[in-house]
Amino acid sequence: MHKVITRGIVRILPMALSLWIFWSISVGLNDIGLAMLGLVGIQEPWQATGFLVVFGLLLVVGLAFSVSPIFWLYQKLEAQVLRFPLFKTVHGAIKDMASLVISDAKTPHHRQTVLVKQANDSYVVGFVTAAAVPTPVSEVLTESYPAEEWVPVLMQLSYQVAGVTTLVKKSDLIYVDWPFEDAMRFMLTAGISQTDPTLVKHNR
Repeated sequence: MHKVITRGIVRILPMALSLWIFWSISVGLNDIGLAMLGLVGIQEPWQATGFLVVFGLLLVVGLAFSVSPIFWLYQKLEAQVLRFPLFKTVHGAIKDMASLVISDAKTPHHRQTVLVKQANDSYVVGFVTAAAVPTPVSEVLTESYPAEEWVPVLMQLSYQVAGVTTLVKKSDLIYVDWPFEDAMRFMLTAGISQTDPTLVKHNR
């Protein structure tokens, strides 16, 4: 009986929690949309209207940012707002996390899965987050290692959103043809969840 109940929880709980989270987000967005409609005098519309308003607004904003002048103005506004130290820290962290999660075809290095060799001949799975390290750091490293290129690699911690960012020589990395989503799931669950445990190929 205990095994049967446990099996049922394992199968149902992930789906139930996923549906609950997405439902909560949808309800929150709908409430925001209804509040926006209330500000312009539209009272008690169809229940899902708020969600559609927010979705439409995001679509319009996305299209607007494809226009260079609007994007330029936003960058100027963002630069002014980021003068506030605390806001700059919070905004930067959220923006960096969003850029890590959302793929960008224009940056092939983005979210590249790699293996980093450790001192005891073991390997840690990581993700290359940028093409190069910040200039001040690069200048210091170049003095000691003039022939080496360095990149920031994120080492995700199991069962946590946080991770450790390490600066690693490119020559010490093994690049893996492993989708970011599968590798991230592997890291977050300490290898318990594996959709494809086979590393397809690797090269230096």
